[in-house]
Amino acid sequence: MAQSTGNARLAVIAGLTMIGIYAVQFVAARFSLRDHLTATDMATLRFAGAGMVFLPVVWRSGFQRVKALGWRRALALAVLAGLPYPLIINWGLIYAPAVHGAALCPASIVFFSFLLSLFQERASYPRTIGVVAIIVGLLLFVTPARGGAHEILFGDLLFVASGLMFSAYATLVRQWRVDPLTATSAVVLLSCLPLPFLTFLAPSGFHAAAGAEIISQVLIQGLLAGAAAMFLYTYIVGQLGSQAASLFMPGVPIATVVVGMIVLGETPTAIQFAAIAIMAAGMGFSAMTRRAAKQA
Repeated sequence: MAQSTGNARLAVIAGLTMIGIYAVQFVAARFSLRDHLTATDMATLRFAGAGMVFLPVVWRSGFQRVKALGWRRALALAVLAGLPYPLIINWGLIYAPAVHGAALCPASIVFFSFLLSLFQERASYPRTIGVVAIIVGLLLFVTPARGGAHEILFGDLLFVASGLMFSAYATLVRQWRVDPLTATSAVVLLSCLPLPFLTFLAPSGFHAAAGAEIISQVLIQGLLAGAAAMFLYTYIVGQLGSQAASLFMPGVPIATVVVGMIVLGETPTAIQFAAIAIMAAGMGFSAMTRRAAKQA
């Protein structure tokens, strides 16, 4: 019992750390995509940085971790959370504001994780209310920024698609009982393989970006978002389950607002502040009902 409580506390700490990483990631991505780098550049830097961490791990293990997982399963995880995932998000950031990505990505992860969990367990009525509150708050959060433009709608749909991909990844990790190090190593390894071709074939803005900007994005997008955050989320899924892990995601737009106000000088509207309160309430309500159910 004490060990279970300790693991739950570690999972909460991991979740809060992950929220901070993703908030910084969205703000940093918006800064570079707006000025110099392309969506492909950002995805390349993400897995180049993540590869610095995990490729030595894979090399030392002699690919045993990936082989034990199975190449088909490893490929499935890489398709869902590997190179296509940041490409879709960064593509969406070209058409829609960063705040949309920070809101719709976690919103769709919560929503699709909830739907996928219904195939394995029956959702309680209070839990459903909490998830509905989160979705309402996240949708309300992006409403003031909507101008009816087709480009913004296209970007929003890309964010939703990325949420479906990542929630499916979390569900498979849980179902296959893959440990965080193996899952992340497999995703990073298979995502690094096509990077040389991507660098030469896709349009790039590396020549216009300063060296300091490229290095900072390697650290933020690669080491933090590509390696650390993915490892933390996979760890949370293993400890709490994919649906409970997804409840940390509404904290991403909240943290992004704070970081955006400090770094970019962007202040949310009154409606967006109200949406933040709704999201926090829904997340807290869902967490409390889950804890009460476990204690019962």
